[in-house]
Amino acid sequence: MGESTEEGYRVEIKNKERVAAVLPLQEHWLSLSNLDLLLPPLHFGVFLCYGQEVNSLVDFSSTLASLKSSLAKALVTYYPFAGEVVLKSSGEPELLCNNRGVEFVAAYADVDLLELNLYDPDESVEKKLVPSKPESILCVQATELRCGGLVVGCTFDHRVADAYSANMFLVLWSEISNRRSLSIEPCFRRSLLSPRRPGLPDPSIDRLYMPISSVKMKPADNETINRMYYITAADISKMQAEAKSSKMEAFSAYLWKLIAKAAVNKKKWCRIGVVVNGRARLKQLAPSMESYGPVASATC
Repeated sequence: MGESTEEGYRVEIKNKERVAAVLPLQEHWLSLSNLDLLLPPLHFGVFLCYGQEVNSLVDFSSTLASLKSSLAKALVTYYPFAGEVVLKSSGEPELLCNNRGVEFVAAYADVDLLELNLYDPDESVEKKLVPSKPESILCVQATELRCGGLVVGCTFDHRVADAYSANMFLVLWSEISNRRSLSIEPCFRRSLLSPRRPGLPDPSIDRLYMPISSVKMKPADNETINRMYYITAADISKMQAEAKSSKMEAFSAYLWKLIAKAAVNKKKWCRIGVVVNGRARLKQLAPSMESYGPVASATC
């Protein structure tokens, strides 16, 4: 159907289709929380790499069938992924759960798994093995490699899911594929993040916030790049012992120091943003479930 020869290897799109939840769903709406609405309409990608098993008799077509079958079952639990984001008359987005389905792409890449430069995913993976122009809340691309390996790339709408939520879904998808019991039950009660009632409206709010559609986006001064680094558990434990703090705090502080040292302008303030997961604060309201959707905030 199409191919790409960018960055040294060819990717051929074999098929595109939509995978819906295996069970019917009554159409309904889910409102987006205030935390959801803080995010612009952007997407983020995840990719999983699998080598070919020795003496495996399973071909790519059988793998595709298994992926699509388990995905259809996973969408019964994670039904918002099979819906679509629709703008209301006010200009704010809302989630329509209509089982429209997930875009599923099957492809072939003329490259071996060991040849992929995973240190620089922008060059070796992005826009080739991960869907670059998503047409649904979740898009999946399963790519067979020349060596017989497999890369499963997923693109998520950040207004509907954050990294933690995406991982919850991928864990459940894997558990269904391996016929295991489900370890995490998602909670879609958006009321947990509703504004306080009664509300306390104040004119100052209109000066602080505005619809994202009203913001004029200017080109970024510097292009954003992604890099992946391998850090051993021993190194992290050493940092933690020296700093007498948590692993996250120790590594974040170390990374911050390196960024500050590498700054071109030594007189400017150097800030690092840390995403904070707010789900622990919702546990008392839904103790047996994990809240789904963006439940994170950034601090500097």
